[in-house]
Order: sequence, then C-alpha cells, then structure tokens
Amino acid sequence: MGALALGFAHPASAADVNNAKNAGFESGLSGWTCSASSGTTVSSPVHSGSAALKATPAGQDNARCTQTVAVKPNSTYTLSAWVQGGYAYLGATGTGTTDVSTWTPDSASWKQLTTTFTTGSATTSVTVYTHGWYGQAAYLADDVSVYGPDGGGGGDPAPTVPATPGGLTVSGTSSSSVSLAWNAVSGATGYNVYRDGTKVTAVTGTSATVTGLAASTSYGFQVTATNAAGESAKSATVTGRTSATGGGGGTVPKHAVTGYWQNFNNGATVQKLSAVQAQYDIIAVAFADATTTPGAVTFNLDSAGLGGYTVDQFKADIKAKQAAGKKVIVSVGGQNGTVSVSDPTSAANFANSVYALMQTYGFDGVDIDLENGLNATYMSQALRSLSAKAGPSLVLTMAPQTIDMQSTSNAYFQTALNVKDILTVVNMQYYNSGSMLGCDGKVYSQGSVDFLTALACIQLEGGLSPSQVGLGLPASTSGAGSGYVSPTVVNNALDCLTKGTGCGSFKPAKTYPDLRGAMTWSTNWDAAAGNAWSNAVGPHVHGLP
Repeated sequence: MGALALGFAHPASAADVNNAKNAGFESGLSGWTCSASSGTTVSSPVHSGSAALKATPAGQDNARCTQTVAVKPNSTYTLSAWVQGGYAYLGATGTGTTDVSTWTPDSASWKQLTTTFTTGSATTSVTVYTHGWYGQAAYLADDVSVYGPDGGGGGDPAPTVPATPGGLTVSGTSSSSVSLAWNAVSGATGYNVYRDGTKVTAVTGTSATVTGLAASTSYGFQVTATNAAGESAKSATVTGRTSATGGGGGTVPKHAVTGYWQNFNNGATVQKLSAVQAQYDIIAVAFADATTTPGAVTFNLDSAGLGGYTVDQFKADIKAKQAAGKKVIVSVGGQNGTVSVSDPTSAANFANSVYALMQTYGFDGVDIDLENGLNATYMSQALRSLSAKAGPSLVLTMAPQTIDMQSTSNAYFQTALNVKDILTVVNMQYYNSGSMLGCDGKVYSQGSVDFLTALACIQLEGGLSPSQVGLGLPASTSGAGSGYVSPTVVNNALDCLTKGTGCGSFKPAKTYPDLRGAMTWSTNWDAAAGNAWSNAVGPHVHGLP
C-alpha cells in the first residue's frame, strides 16, 4: 500500500483544466464504470454538489470504479479526489511512465487524496480509478479531478457563480446562539453566514449555528452560496432573537449518575420505573422506536414483557421520580435502533415527534444513542428545533461509542460541539470497543483506568466542558460483550480526572473537578447484580468535589 498524501490540489497553471468528466457524480455514473455493479450514487453525505459515489466491496471484488481521461503526451497532471468511509484508493494506469496510486484507511469525515503523474511521449489517455479493499466498508468518493493541460476530451464545464439561497429560517435559539437553516443551491460548494452584515462563519451544509451572542437580543442574518467561481448575492434577512436564559439540562446535579432503564426483558431484572435505584439522577428510558415517517420516533411500552406494566402506571412513575428530583428522558437508538435524520424534513419530524413524546409521557428530554451513525448537520438542526420547543429545562444527553469520539471530525463529536450550549452530558460507552487511542496518541485497551481517563481526555480537551463528560460502563459482566470494569476502577478513573489521584500510567495534565459523573447500562443489570454498581459508584459520584 502506498503512502497517504493529503492536501489541496491546486491547478498547476492558469491554462490547466480538469480533464475528468462528471467529476462530482452529479450525472449519476455517466462516464464511470464500476466492477461487479459495486457503485451507485448517493445524495448524502456529499463533499459538494448534490451527489457522490458510493462503492461497496464484496467477496473478491474491491469496488473499482474507473474513467478513461484524455490527456496530452509528455505532460504532468495532478489527480485528486475527496473520499470518506472505508478504505479508499485513488490512482492512474496507462500513463506511459510510472503508474501512481495513493490511499487512506477508513475515515469518518471527508479527506482529499492527491497524487501526480507524467504521461509518456505517445500517451493520449489514461485510466483513473478509485477502489476500496476486500472485507472493508463501503467508501464514498466525490469531486475527482485530473488537473493539467487540456487533453481535448472535454471535462466538466467551469462553474458559474451560484444562485442566492432561499428559504432562510431561524430553526432554534438559546441565550447565546441562533440556529439557521436554508435551502440547498445547485452548484454551491459552501455557504457564508452574515450577522448584521458581517460574515461570521462558513459552512458546507445548509444549516449553521451562530454562537457568542448576547441574551435577549435580536440579530439580522443573511446567507450566501459559494463555489470556485465566486459568491452569490446575500439572501433576504431573517431576524433571530436570543432567549433570556440558556439550556443545558435544567436542574441536573453538578455530579450525576445516569442509568438506562430497559423497556424489554432480555434476562436482566424486569423493573417498573418506580423500582429504579435512588442513586440514579438521570433515567434514560430505552428505547424510542422508529416509525415509517423519516426521522420520526414513537414510544411503545412493552407492557406484556414487563409483567403487565400499564401506560398509566408508567406515567405516574415518571412523575414520582421527577418529584424525587430525578430526570426521566427517552433514549433514541440503541444497538439495533436506526433513525435517519438526514435532511430538513426528517430533522423537523424528529424534533416534533420527540417533543410530542415529552408532552405525552412527561419526559424531561432525550438521549441520542444512535450506534449506526448520524448526520451532524441535520441532527444538530433537529436538536436545536427541539430545544426551541422545550425550553431551557430540556435534558439532552448522548451515548456515543468510543470510536465516535476519537476525533472532533467525527459526526457524533461534531454534533456534540454544535449543540454544546444546550447539551447536558455525553456519556461515552467505554465498552464493546477493544483498543483505542488516548489523547496522548498511545493505544489503550478497554478494561483499565487508563482506558477511561485517556479517552475522556479527548473529549475534555476537544471542546466539551467537563460538566458535559461522563463515563459510561456496564453494570455487570452481563451488561456488555466486553469492557466491564469493577466499580473500584470506575471510581479510580473519576478520582484521576477530578482530583489527580487513583490514576494508572496515564495522568491528565490537569484535573477536571466539574466532570459530570458516570453512566451505566443498565439499571436492570445493576439490579440483577444486587445493585453493586450503583451502591458503589453512586455515592462516589455524588461525593466528588
């Protein structure tokens, strides 16, 4: 495998052109040939425009997609493409000199692959290709370019300045931010957002959150569309007014314990909500169910599986827990739960349906536990819309897997940062994950104090407030396939992060006394093990500085 080359591929000279055709896959697979019918086009995610290539390796096929490109002899060309997903390769054959390729391992965000080649004295065409790798996930490719002298075969037409965006609306507010959404513009590769005439941010999607605003203040916002040809005129102005007070979880304790309550019987202790141990401050009801409406969710109490537990009893138990100072929220997702929020419509459906559940059952908020991926742009939009409906008392939690929080470029991490001003806590799942990188670049194996502290450090140093970071662990060996640690290890990790004591080989550069606390899957597995987890971890969390 060749070395990875990253960077922006600039045209070598003013006379150079992109000789690739349908470089952004806006015309489907026109001009491209993919092996074993492995390729298709998708509308999301894309690097720019309205489409991208998605190719899926299977069996002995590596999902190779090719295009023959006209070139000039004795000329140098820069080949580049943006890729995402599984292992992705980019290369050129038939150059007449040395064929070239480059590659990248799987990536949760768009990366640009770039390489150069020189044609031979009689070379008038080359074959450029992308492919994945056997047994790996599907890869995405977009905006392929073969920059160099015009080979005479024609390429994509030069871009024109995009049209002015329409449909600009305020999708949510807090005491310090205003969230905006607008319609996509054909041919645009990005958008600029203006506040009272001054550019404040640039984004690639069709939504943005402007932060750092004063409370109870009105602002005027406009948006423009951009691409390589230039910037459109400004849109019509919309006014957004910040609220008087912010969100962020209402009256959740400074140090809180979160527990998932199972709305099903999987061999753990079957509980009514009233039986959930008193040590839990936030009870996440698992799980909401997807509906046939894109983005929308509902909740169906498993009365039969829970021994005849009625909806009325369930609602009464929620009120009783709240009267005792607890927060009860509905969790969306789980290992098998798939809810797709990938456009403005599904984002609105998600917000509306979750708010309806809050009104029906009395839930205090929502937990995002989508283990099959999410779209940062539209999930952020959905959560801001929900916040605008629910107000500052909304409790918003997340339970990403370890891989989801390895980098701020990951969609889960981006979502958390996007909604930081209304986010209560991120309880990352430190289990079922194997070895991972810590914030010091070293690899740590799950099941140790170091694994908990060095991975928490990524979030703590990556932009989340300490009060928004919690440690998620199984309540017993039955609660997860791997990654269980004793309550003593959990408490040592909490002490290491908050007080600098109890650490293993990894010691954070500073302490985080405002760390929110810990989470477990689940209150049911905890009960099945005699409440050993909550009896040990609960008092320890509540006793943190």
